[in-house]
Amino acid sequence: MSSKNIGIKDVAVAAGVSVTTVSHVLNEVSYARISTETRDKVRMAAEELGYGPNRLAQALRTQRTGMLGLVSEEIATTPHAGRIILGADEAAKARGYNLMIINTPGSASLESRQADVQALLERRVDGILYATMYHRNVELPENLASVPSVLVDSVAIGGNITAVVPDEDGGARAAVGALLDAGHTRVGFINNTDDVPATRQRLQAFRAMLNEAGLDGDAAPVESEISEVQGGYEAAKRILSRTERPTALFCYNDRMAMGAYRAAAELGLSIPHDLSVVGFDDQELIAANLYPGLTTVALPHYEMGAWATEHLIDAIEGKDDLSLMALHPTILGCPLVTRDSVAAPR
Repeated sequence: MSSKNIGIKDVAVAAGVSVTTVSHVLNEVSYARISTETRDKVRMAAEELGYGPNRLAQALRTQRTGMLGLVSEEIATTPHAGRIILGADEAAKARGYNLMIINTPGSASLESRQADVQALLERRVDGILYATMYHRNVELPENLASVPSVLVDSVAIGGNITAVVPDEDGGARAAVGALLDAGHTRVGFINNTDDVPATRQRLQAFRAMLNEAGLDGDAAPVESEISEVQGGYEAAKRILSRTERPTALFCYNDRMAMGAYRAAAELGLSIPHDLSVVGFDDQELIAANLYPGLTTVALPHYEMGAWATEHLIDAIEGKDDLSLMALHPTILGCPLVTRDSVAAPR
């Protein structure tokens, strides 16, 4: 029997269940009480026979298009944060949805971002993911409320909308903890100058970890610059030129850590023998290719994209209530990625 002639009745016969059960399983009807074993049996039979539900008929019945919109604030051109798109796309396809992406500049006006959202609404997307290129508080276009929506790597200003963000505090604690566990007692922090949640939370965690270790977190050296390679270099030169030079540095991100490597080399310091360094981001093109490899904290970009998509689809299909999760953002862990840039102090 050719795949073109396969129908829902054939799947029902192969799985040993009713046509109604097959329909409920393949269309993911939320109220259907069907065991996991039966669902697996139906899906396996459908896959073996090459049968898929009629998407056009499904759309007419459910008034859904199977399309999700993603407004990406420059993340389409940012390699490490582009994993948000990958996580969202793979999660969407696994549930039978497709992703439509609009990339918008981070500096775009509210009116411009509203127009981007409107473009997705005019294409009848079932829901929208709104992702920013770094963790920050964002003012949202009003028309985003027209469909189920989830924020990725950001929190709404003055409004309640479901959001997923990285654990800045936990990630910073893991980074500083790696240095303390190696035996360092003189630890410095190279921070960002932007007023964003990551800047504040990572600094607070840095000081708290030192205080908890019996050190004076408030007295620990901190230098702030733009969060790029040059900024890291300039901040590291200042902090490493002090009389009481730190034996370890926690850097706001991997780009700043790259600048710290350069500053250390100019000062004749060997990493990790004279100076241990930990970054943040796990931006693979940098962290894995510095010499020695940079110990850093991974931001959960892929996981945030997948989590947001799963819950958005659940809301679209009536299986989840986004309003119940809107009061507080969901926080995903930032694991430590160990390489070779940390050693015991001399």
